[in-house]
Amino acid sequence: MSPDRLRSLLAYDPETGAFAWKVGRGNGLKPGDRAGRIGQGYCLIRVDGNGYLAHRLAWLYIHGAWPAGEIDHINGNKLDNRISNLRDVPHRMNAENKRKARADNQTGFLGVHIKPANTKRPFVASIRVDGVLKHIGAFADPQSAHKAYVERKRQVHAACTI
Repeated sequence: MSPDRLRSLLAYDPETGAFAWKVGRGNGLKPGDRAGRIGQGYCLIRVDGNGYLAHRLAWLYIHGAWPAGEIDHINGNKLDNRISNLRDVPHRMNAENKRKARADNQTGFLGVHIKPANTKRPFVASIRVDGVLKHIGAFADPQSAHKAYVERKRQVHAACTI
């Protein structure tokens, strides 16, 4: 996909992050209709039989080139494709901007896990720095552990926006 081809088919509003079709599509879409569908938490747009992530298309549309790395949503909202919310970063920096714990995290708090053997302070905070897992501390409650994690995250993760 070239920037010229993208711009001939789609209009992009950098203030809202929305794409709209400039041309009619064979599947009933008319010029002016919003482009894309939600899939896996992201907006996906099909062009010429290929699927593209809208945030990558936004980068191409504005900058005229594909991003060198990954596109990070600064505010953590995967559907907020305003150009002001997007930045081209290496994978590691994109991973550092996580805001929520994984779905399988038993505590529900980013950077916190349970160590059942420690009954007085079973909530452990740890952080990965340059690929190495660093222990922050053990705490009586998950909120305190998470607070310590966020404080350390702000110190060691350049891409952190929380």
